[in-house]
Amino acid sequence: MILLDTCTLLWLAADQRKLSAHSKAQIKKNAGALYVSAITAFEIALKHSKGRLALPLAPEAWLERAFAFHGVAEIPMDWRIAARSTRMAVPHADPCDRIILATAALHDLAVLTPDPLMKVCPDVRVEW
Repeated sequence: MILLDTCTLLWLAADQRKLSAHSKAQIKKNAGALYVSAITAFEIALKHSKGRLALPLAPEAWLERAFAFHGVAEIPMDWRIAARSTRMAVPHADPCDRIILATAALHDLAVLTPDPLMKVCPDVRVEW
């Protein structure tokens, strides 16, 4: 079971050339068990609203189609994830990354991300 980082979901849906060979293999291997944190929707919608991410549809419609087409399920954020995110051992304070890592830790998922700062988190298996 794999938790896709925000950029991994974006690349899966829009430009798979940016995915590593290993990440493509993990996505294929875990078909039917691909997840994203609810915070990913926030990140995508926020980047879109600030003009930093072009999408062919409104973020809500884009996410709905991407999830359905790629068989991705959302994991909602709850108080357990929020509280755990403050204790994730990462060298930066990005709250979205912390929430993604905490979601993975609490749901026993590996995170698929190219982010080098997330890769050093000892609490979660991070792959790329």
